Amino acid sequence: MNPGLPVEIGLLLYPGVLRSAVLGLTDLFEIGNRFVEPGSGGPIRVSHWQQESAGAPIARCFDTAPGLSGSPDMLVIPPSLEEPVPIATAARFAEWLRQHHRAGGALASVCAGAFVLAESGLLDGRTVTTHWNYEELFQQRFPKVSLDIDRLIIDDGDIMTAGGVMAWTDLGLKLLDRFLGPGVMIKTARTLLVDPPGREQRYYSVFSPRLMHGDRAILKVQHWLQATEAQEIALDRLADIAGLQARTFQRRFQKATGMTTSEYCQRLRVGRAQDLLRFSRQSVESVAWDVGYKDPGAFRKIFVRVVGLSPGEYRVRFAPE
Repeated sequence: MNPGLPVEIGLLLYPGVLRSAVLGLTDLFEIGNRFVEPGSGGPIRVSHWQQESAGAPIARCFDTAPGLSGSPDMLVIPPSLEEPVPIATAARFAEWLRQHHRAGGALASVCAGAFVLAESGLLDGRTVTTHWNYEELFQQRFPKVSLDIDRLIIDDGDIMTAGGVMAWTDLGLKLLDRFLGPGVMIKTARTLLVDPPGREQRYYSVFSPRLMHGDRAILKVQHWLQATEAQEIALDRLADIAGLQARTFQRRFQKATGMTTSEYCQRLRVGRAQDLLRFSRQSVESVAWDVGYKDPGAFRKIFVRVVGLSPGEYRVRFAPE
């Protein structure tokens, strides 16, 4: 942070960036600045950074305090319209991001913006998040990065990552809390009618199993479980469908899917339960029975562990009016 100068948050405008997120964050910080009490620090300075063409310097193209110098205290990489950001695009900014970080600047990404940040190598060895739908591709491109797509925001202090496309609102409020305090953050959230930070991405995600692993025997079992809604999950039965010995099947299943058969079937069942809770009027006990649980209490515990909400809370939040 530059002594005597306002905190600067820079937003990177890379090819394919979601400009509505760039403008939305700019407006969110402007609204937050309105609630800053005189003498309490602030306001936040917002700048936009852009590279006019490949090889050209990356420079400010917008600044709410155009007469000041310095570099951003926090540089945010917004989400992208492209799914995901191409390697060539991300590579253009890798060294610049590393230089910013070496100089003491913090970094943040939203959704597919994590692909730009990860290309710099700065996420290696860290736990980060991105949109849950990018999980498999992100892990393939960046095997040294630990991914937790259940969480909406992961704050490591010098590096922050946020999950889905609209998580820019959560990140923006989190930054207001950091730089201007919780009072300003809450007032801004109320003005915009958005939830303060505290949501989790797993509330909104749906189970998307790995299918591109190349193990045909395991893929056969996955298709069978999907078709039967994981009603029959005995290990011997699954191994028989795969045409493998039980121990071999267990090893290959976990290698291919990243989960044990028990975890995998729980995810399938909970996904089915989410649909029933949203679109039917069945009781929680009836839903539990329909998806394969004879004990509603056990179903509730598994649902909370996977989704982060109880079945009742999930229905209240997501069922149509």
